[in-house]
Amino acid sequence: MKNKIHKLIVTSLAVILISPAVFAGNEQRAGSAGAAELLINPWARSSGWGNANVGSVQGLEGLFQNVAGTAFTRRTELIFTNTQYLVGSGVTMNNFGFSQKVGPAGVLSVGVMTMDFGEIDIVTEELPEGGLGTYRVSYSNIALAYAQEFSNSIYGGMTVRLISEGLPDATATGFALDAGIQYVTGVGKDKLGNRKRDNLRFGITMQNVGSTMKFTGDGMSFIGASQFGTDMTVEHRSAEFELPSLIKIGASYYINLDAKTKSSARMGDDDEEVGDDELISNHKLILAANFTSNSFTKDQFHFGVEYGFNDIFYLRGGYVYENGIFETAERTTVYTGPTAGLSVHIPMNKDGSVIAIDYSYRDTNPFQGIHTIGARVTL
Repeated sequence: MKNKIHKLIVTSLAVILISPAVFAGNEQRAGSAGAAELLINPWARSSGWGNANVGSVQGLEGLFQNVAGTAFTRRTELIFTNTQYLVGSGVTMNNFGFSQKVGPAGVLSVGVMTMDFGEIDIVTEELPEGGLGTYRVSYSNIALAYAQEFSNSIYGGMTVRLISEGLPDATATGFALDAGIQYVTGVGKDKLGNRKRDNLRFGITMQNVGSTMKFTGDGMSFIGASQFGTDMTVEHRSAEFELPSLIKIGASYYINLDAKTKSSARMGDDDEEVGDDELISNHKLILAANFTSNSFTKDQFHFGVEYGFNDIFYLRGGYVYENGIFETAERTTVYTGPTAGLSVHIPMNKDGSVIAIDYSYRDTNPFQGIHTIGARVTL
């Protein structure tokens, strides 16, 4: 009975995730959506290997990649990141997230992202060179997510996101829904023989499906003269715009390069085994790839690899491909494809709590790339 319930849950989520693909757009719709900040990964680890880990992301960074991954939170996780977006443009992003395990299998997560465009000169038709002061543009979104482990193989979750974009005299707000599942197959063998391991994993996620948005406020009106010679306020009706909805499907494969059991690694003086039979590895490799179907931009293929040494040092690399990316005249994105990143973990105690520093770089043309650095605490 329990297995039937799990299958029903997975089937229902899969239908919810896949059904929007029927209404997916094409390249001719590029540029017609708004809230493009929802497509920018504010996290350092997952962006370092090309957003390829939809099937294997674990912890708080699942808020962007695949919310099902937040279900792997051990107890508590906090992350703060700062992104220097398109270095030379003066745009920065600050991102904070918190996740907490609730109950035996559930995880509740909160994320807040803001963008700062710096001070912009106020210009008018009479003063096109400025001189009237400056103003700021504010972009932000707040995410609330819940994910759960339904079985040893099935993880799923949903996110509700509040989106806000604003000028001093005009604002737009909207809501978006994300949903995702991860499936741990149990497929794979380690170097010890026929031991069954969770090496192969799959993930699917639907993101940014929600309400349309439009700008309202005093900035959408102006003073005009009527046919009777009196002044009157005229308000422009802002056109509504859709959110950049998408679907991601990915897979990841774990490789333990020097697999051994904890008991064999801790032999006593009399050669008696000590401890349990838990598998450990000082050298780990994860290969990942996924496909992104965008409703308002070109579809993308993501490839990534992560190498981990002794659970302390991690090195990542990735590549994001889309049609025309190799030709400057045909490329319709600022990203040129390559990504890289690294992490350093500092253990806090024997329970697995760590403080970590994460960094990623994304190559762009023009501008001088995108740099993201973050601090992470896992308890």
